[in-house]
Amino acid sequence: MDSCSTQLIDGDGTFNVTGLDHFIKDVKLAECGLSYAVVSIMGPQSSGKSTLLNNLFGTNFREMDAFKGRSQTTKGIWLARCTGIEPCTLVMDLEGTDGRERGEDDTAFEKQSALFALAVSDIVLINMWCHDIGREQAANKPLLKTVFQVMMRLFSPRKTTLMFVIRDKTRTPLENLEPVLREDIQKIWDSVPKPQAHKDTPLSEFFNVEVVALSSYEEKEEQFKEQVANLRQRFFHSVAPGGLAGDRRGVVPASGFAFSSEQIWRVIKENKDLDLPAHKVMVATVRCEEIANEKFSHFTANEEWRQLEEAVQSTPVSGFGKKLSSILESCLSEYDTEATYFDEGVRSAKRQQLQEKLLQLVQPAFQDVLGHMRSGTLDNFKVAFEKSLNAGEGFSSAAHACAQSCMSQFDEGCADVVIEQANWDTSKTREKLWRDIDAHIASVRAAKLSELTTLYESKLNEALSGPVEALLDGAHDETWPSIRMLLRRETELAVFGLSDALSGFDMDEESKSRMLSALENYACGIVEAKAKEEAGRVLMRMKDRFATIFSHDADSMPRVWTGKEDIRAITKMARSSSLKLLSVMAVTRLDDEPDNIEKTLSRAFVDSSNNNAASTSITTFDPLASSTWEQVPQSKTLITPVQCKSLWRQFKTETQYTVTQAISAQEANRRNNNWLPPPWAILALVVLGFNEFMTLLRNPLYIGFLFVGYLIAKALWVQLDISGEFRNGALPGLISISTKLLPTVMNLLKKLAEEGQAPPMNPQTQSKVTTNGVSSSVGSSSSSGISTETVSDHTKDD
Repeated sequence: MDSCSTQLIDGDGTFNVTGLDHFIKDVKLAECGLSYAVVSIMGPQSSGKSTLLNNLFGTNFREMDAFKGRSQTTKGIWLARCTGIEPCTLVMDLEGTDGRERGEDDTAFEKQSALFALAVSDIVLINMWCHDIGREQAANKPLLKTVFQVMMRLFSPRKTTLMFVIRDKTRTPLENLEPVLREDIQKIWDSVPKPQAHKDTPLSEFFNVEVVALSSYEEKEEQFKEQVANLRQRFFHSVAPGGLAGDRRGVVPASGFAFSSEQIWRVIKENKDLDLPAHKVMVATVRCEEIANEKFSHFTANEEWRQLEEAVQSTPVSGFGKKLSSILESCLSEYDTEATYFDEGVRSAKRQQLQEKLLQLVQPAFQDVLGHMRSGTLDNFKVAFEKSLNAGEGFSSAAHACAQSCMSQFDEGCADVVIEQANWDTSKTREKLWRDIDAHIASVRAAKLSELTTLYESKLNEALSGPVEALLDGAHDETWPSIRMLLRRETELAVFGLSDALSGFDMDEESKSRMLSALENYACGIVEAKAKEEAGRVLMRMKDRFATIFSHDADSMPRVWTGKEDIRAITKMARSSSLKLLSVMAVTRLDDEPDNIEKTLSRAFVDSSNNNAASTSITTFDPLASSTWEQVPQSKTLITPVQCKSLWRQFKTETQYTVTQAISAQEANRRNNNWLPPPWAILALVVLGFNEFMTLLRNPLYIGFLFVGYLIAKALWVQLDISGEFRNGALPGLISISTKLLPTVMNLLKKLAEEGQAPPMNPQTQSKVTTNGVSSSVGSSSSSGISTETVSDHTKDD
């Protein structure tokens, strides 16, 4: 690639931003990443710097025309790319020092350009004459002294390679010249004031010093070029470890080289009068501010602070105050050390600004720690409070003890997080914690009171619901007295238990009485609700009671209607018992006040049947033609008189069928018991059938036919269950038998056909066949073909 160059900084100190951008695009510097090196050269004017660079790196910097006299050739700083050297290597050609064009008093640009070269370059070539070695005012010694001093204050220390190129080497061997030169450089380094941290730091920590010697270009050109070619080889792979630019710490990526160079030059330009006593305060202000900014940046990049900041995001850190105070003190001490030579007033003001800025940075972390402590203390209070309550300690005493303990822990934690450099108040966080604890206590109090209320309400519900339902189901004269006694007993137990449980809450008497009264009302409400629920099922209960009494005798055995029972009396007794249930369910009787509901219902429903004749001729007052009971409040009424009348009418209608069925069963039983004909009919059959009987005796075959017919009839009797069918009456029995007769006959014929087609059994097998414990045999001479097994089965079923 051909070498290309641009003027980076002109003679007036103007930075060529546009030219640098074009240069970087032309050489494709942005693609190099970190794999590039920067070489610069400084030295006296007209010392052959450009000539050396052109021969060493293949650049095309403008060289001095010796025939026109010695004058300034390079103005400002020029930048070019080396040809044929990898990795990409940039070369800066600096304006020569000690030039007559600028004069003796204007050395600012020389210092700035030298400082810029040291800040940007990896390798700095110091071009010097051989005869200047050992001279105090030669070899750029004053310039190097200034550069060393300001370099450490403006930029982070960077290990740069300083290659001193001795031009026009004489006969004196390099081995003798190099020690003298290194001694001069060390003296300059030792004379430069340094910060406390680098007071004893050797030059080798910041610079790699190399010394090379070249012959005269004009007198020994071939030898000069040969030596330059050998020197050129050292710049190949210069960024590799051990190379001339092997220290890559702080290297700016190639894509940021232009911006970085511009900013460095801007900072250097702003401090061009750094060494002038007239601007002491200004310099102090700029430098102290820069030092403060540097320390602030160091603080933000401090690994210990970062870990501390990250840790407090999720959890409180033990010893936070001491750790952070130590980091802050270290940062401020470093500032004091580096700014100790500057004006005291400026130094103190900038220190205060730095401290405020640091405290502003760390305050969110401080607040995070306080927040974690507050939430952690609140959580500890919740756990301790819950444990105390579970251990049986009184609510008020547990709340007070746990709150005091946790607040003491919080105060101790606040003392641990206090930062020495700050005077921050933690009282607001403490007040918020106290409010949170009070809110939690109130929440737990409400929850516990609700739990206690629910507990005793559930106990009352369990103790009252089932027994009250059972008492109402078996309604009698002592039902409501029993319910009142049960309610009073269970309510007293619940109220006593709740009162004892509330003693630990330190409640006022009014609130306590209100809760106990509410529990008593809840108990009454359970009974009233259960009574109302049962009243809604009163018709079903009445029918169940009627069916139980009507269908079972005094020993709770099912009744068999044999015809001897007094169905009328049984019906009256069952209806009276059901009416008793209705009267009990009509109203609630928790106040033990007498009423005449049962008498009213009896007169209306039971006694009214005896007065039917009178009621047809005389119009009487209906006591049930009302929506309220006499002397009973509407709030206690469960079933109104009108509803009772309607329910009784429906009850009688739905139970009438049961009575009718009982009467029918009784009549059917009577008929079944009288199924034999009268005695006179039996005598007539004997007299009139004498001839037929004698005929049967004379012809035994008829007897066989009659026997077979008897067996068939008996089988049909059993299969059709004729006696059972006629229990429900003659007509229903005949209808049922007529529908089942034909299928039964077909079934018998099918069995006869199957037995007739079965193969004959041998005698041994035949003797072993039994059915239902009866031996079976097949008669070979039987003309009927009906097996005795079938007959035996039907007989057994009968």
